[in-house]
Amino acid sequence: MLKTPSGGAGYGAAATDGRLMSIGRVLTVLREEFPDITISKIRFLESEGLVEPQRTPSGYRKFSAQDVERLGHVLRMQRDHYLPLKVIREHLDAMERGEAAPLPTVCRQRDGETVLEPVEAPAAARIGRAELLAAAELDERELAEWESYGLIAPLSDGAYDAETVTVAALVAELGRFGIEPRHLRVMKAAADREAGLVDQVVAPLRRHRNPQTRAHAEARAKELAGLTVKLHAALVQTALGVRLP
Repeated sequence: MLKTPSGGAGYGAAATDGRLMSIGRVLTVLREEFPDITISKIRFLESEGLVEPQRTPSGYRKFSAQDVERLGHVLRMQRDHYLPLKVIREHLDAMERGEAAPLPTVCRQRDGETVLEPVEAPAAARIGRAELLAAAELDERELAEWESYGLIAPLSDGAYDAETVTVAALVAELGRFGIEPRHLRVMKAAADREAGLVDQVVAPLRRHRNPQTRAHAEARAKELAGLTVKLHAALVQTALGVRLP
C-alpha cells in the first residue's frame, strides 16, 4: 500500500467505512487540495496507468481509499515537483514494491539554463451529459429533476461545466440525509446572489480594453469567490453552533 506523503491530505479518512467511492465523490475529495482537478484529468491519469479503479458490472468506476491516496500523491508530485507522469509512475511503483525511492528530480537545459520540465497541459473543464450521468451515478429522471430546480444547468451547447460533477456529488450526499433537491433551492438562490455581488465588483475590470486588466479581473473574481465561500461556511457554522473538522 502506498503511504501518504508528508504534507498530504490523508484522503483515506474520506472512506473510513471501507466503502468504494464513485468518480464524482473522488473529485469532491481531491478538490479540497486540488481545486482545478476535473473528471477528465482523473480519467486521463487512469489511462496512463497511474491508478486502476475497480469496475462495476455496468462499467462504473469505483475507487478505494488507497486509489485516492495515490491520485493525491500523483497530483502533488506534478504540482510541487513538476515531474512528468512516466517518472511519477516509476517512482510510485518502486515505492509499492517496498524499494527505496527518493524523490526524483527531472531537469532540462533550455537556452543555457537548467529548468524544471513542465507538467502535462490541464484537461478540458467540460463534460457531456452521458459523462455527467456516469460520473455522478444519476439517471435521466434525477438529472431532469435537479435541472428543474436550477441546481444543475447545461451550457449553451448542451455540455456541462466540470464543476457540475461536484454539485451533483454534493446533492447526492445531502440526499442520504433526507435533504431533497427541492430543499436546496434556497441555497442555489443564495449562491446566485453571492455570484452577482462578485460579478458587480469585477465587472468594470472585465470590460477594460487592456488584456492584463481583464486577466486581473479573473484572478480577483477567483479570490472573491473563495472568500465568499469561506464566509458562507463560517456563517452556517455559527448559526448551527458547530465547528467542522
